[in-house]
Amino acid sequence: MMRTRPLKVALLGCGVVGSEVTRIITTQTADLAARIGAPIELAGIAVRRPNRVRAGVPAELLTTDATALVKRGDIDVVVEVIGGIEPVRTLITTAFEHGASVVSANKALLAADGANLHAKAVEHGVDLYYEAAVAGAIPLIRPLRESLAGDKVNRVLGIVNGTTNFILDKMDSTGAGYSEALDEATALGYAEADPTADVEGFDAAAKAAILSGIAFHTRVTIDDVHREGLTEVTAADIASAKKMGCTVKLLAICERAADGRSVTARVHPAMIPLSHPLASVRGAYNAVFVEAEAAGQLMFYGPGAGGAPTASAVLGDLVAACRNKLAGTTGAGESAYTQLPVSPMGDVVTRYHISLDVADKPGVLAQVATVFAEHDVSIDTVRQQGRSQSGGDTNDGAAAEQTGAVRRAGGEASLVVVTHRAPDAALSATVESLRKLDTVRGVASIMRVEGE
Repeated sequence: MMRTRPLKVALLGCGVVGSEVTRIITTQTADLAARIGAPIELAGIAVRRPNRVRAGVPAELLTTDATALVKRGDIDVVVEVIGGIEPVRTLITTAFEHGASVVSANKALLAADGANLHAKAVEHGVDLYYEAAVAGAIPLIRPLRESLAGDKVNRVLGIVNGTTNFILDKMDSTGAGYSEALDEATALGYAEADPTADVEGFDAAAKAAILSGIAFHTRVTIDDVHREGLTEVTAADIASAKKMGCTVKLLAICERAADGRSVTARVHPAMIPLSHPLASVRGAYNAVFVEAEAAGQLMFYGPGAGGAPTASAVLGDLVAACRNKLAGTTGAGESAYTQLPVSPMGDVVTRYHISLDVADKPGVLAQVATVFAEHDVSIDTVRQQGRSQSGGDTNDGAAAEQTGAVRRAGGEASLVVVTHRAPDAALSATVESLRKLDTVRGVASIMRVEGE
């Protein structure tokens, strides 16, 4: 039997996502009521500019007093799509204090202060849901938190920012440089006027923190995530990746240590083999690859941003929160029971692809190899980035051994070294030692190799 008294919903924010949430609630009223077991009523919408024209948004619901809206006491669920830290954190905790559950798409706040928000929700006996905070419409948070609750997740590897994936895909498919690809992303609306949060990896780092906490049942904040952006990725890096049968992606990587005693979380560009499922993710799409002990390898793929996809995730959480209200219960809360420490980036075991500009004289390769040996880093391959002095191409170090260097046309020498797996600290120290060699004119690029 359906309850006749409606559940009241307050909406904080009515931009691209908020407008779409409003549209779905007002046009799919009967369907939502049937799924929930009671009708829902949009009781108020907090905005900063009430005079702005919003198609399909009832003007009588608009208010500039968000605090008064969440304090009403008759609100069952607050949907927050404003973003940022404050005043949103205060508004959410106020909603909890007045008995409302919260559905949020706020990755920045959850990555910075998710533990405290969960504690407040538990204290007041309400829900906190945030499927829309990571990867848009892709069902990811709930599968990790619920479907895989009985399994042991060891690794989460993902493309979680559509803007950066569009840029790197454009560089890969057309040979464009970073600036040119960014300009196209901006013109098409994939990149903001200020793209810093995307291209410097802040957006992906927040999502990595959230995913790590859920996957490994421990508390991870954005401050625990190692972050590198893609602004230094060049067309030459993309071309070098192609020679290795790889492509370049900005990856969020969350891993459990082999001994199970710690976790790591990081965001950075990396080369991945074309055979890896993530390599085929094109344009502004997102995808997350999960490795679990019993379930094995799982792939989640779909649109990671945009009004309609994000609103889809918001509405899924809204239905769940409303059902719990009817049942007088709460859903899955924070499961940070393991309290595993987050290890620094230096402890991560990975591989490096290093491009060196070196002096054009005998013995250079031997000096370079000695530096790697001194840091206990094993070399997998050495190859030229151009043509050898004899005019032939080579994919290994054989021709280089004859002259001590690998030469580009015009007499300049270049070495591309790919290592075996080693601690990132040892690899980083190796690069710093290479910079000090008189025969090394410069380290042209460094990129990690993942996904093998």
